[in-house]
Amino acid sequence: MTVRAASHDAPPAPAIPGAGPHGGDGARVAAALGVDVADVLDLSASMNPVAPDPGPVVARHLDALGRYPDAGPATAALAAVMGVDIERLLLTNGGAEAIALVAAETGPGWADACDFSLYRRHLAALDPAGPRWRSDPHNPLGTRAGPEVTADVWDEAFYPLATGRWTAGRGGFTLGSLTKLLACPGLRVGYVVCPDRAARERLAARQPRWAVNGLACAALADLLSTADLQAWAAAVGALRAELTAVLAAAGLRVRPGATANWVLIDGDPDLRTRLASRGVVVRDCTSFGLPGTFRIAVPPAHELPRLRAALGVPR
Repeated sequence: MTVRAASHDAPPAPAIPGAGPHGGDGARVAAALGVDVADVLDLSASMNPVAPDPGPVVARHLDALGRYPDAGPATAALAAVMGVDIERLLLTNGGAEAIALVAAETGPGWADACDFSLYRRHLAALDPAGPRWRSDPHNPLGTRAGPEVTADVWDEAFYPLATGRWTAGRGGFTLGSLTKLLACPGLRVGYVVCPDRAARERLAARQPRWAVNGLACAALADLLSTADLQAWAAAVGALRAELTAVLAAAGLRVRPGATANWVLIDGDPDLRTRLASRGVVVRDCTSFGLPGTFRIAVPPAHELPRLRAALGVPR
């Protein structure tokens, strides 16, 4: 007599939430999977994979919570390490505020359709005759701007990790995101290097009072003291090569030309959903005007085996 095992319907797979417009989808995917956010590898936001843990540094400055912020010392510390005139430098509440402030200052302008979508969101109108916005390295293509490329507003959020230098020192406005470089997006620290003191004062006048939070202001000098741009850029390049090898071993087509802390994948429309169901989140580039393309941040070395396992690539 044959005994048949009782059949049980498998529980339905959790519905993976759609991609947000700017990455950082780890918390929503974790909620859908019913796991802690720390158990999700979020490669949809491109942070510095070799930055020291900022937590212990910030923890030394918790007394700043009881005071109104003073951005002066932090601004001076950043100006010193960047080698720029402090009277041209404005700290902001992340790179997003830097973009909004400069867009309000410059008025209608334009950016390439596949460049970072926040530019077009904040421009009052698109005007091909107005100021040109350009990221370098290009976000999301990852390519460096050649000497023939000109722009009025440069976004260098990922420039230090691509070059090992703080800035190219070009004219016009230059934006940056220390939260990318120092891997502390929750702290919200960005900056604008303005063409002159008068432009800096106009941007500051548009900024809400105490725009940069007290923890960021208090901890920034110590966080900057941990920065070794040349070593970080070299390490990111080595990790990017390892990531590319793992993706190629999984049969994925890696778009060439990346110089920063991510790569692009084409030709696998189900990649985000498949990886998210296994606790790894990558960036859908539809908001960049690149449907079917995915951006994968370079993970820290100790997280690469986790991505390898999610892709089914044997060691």
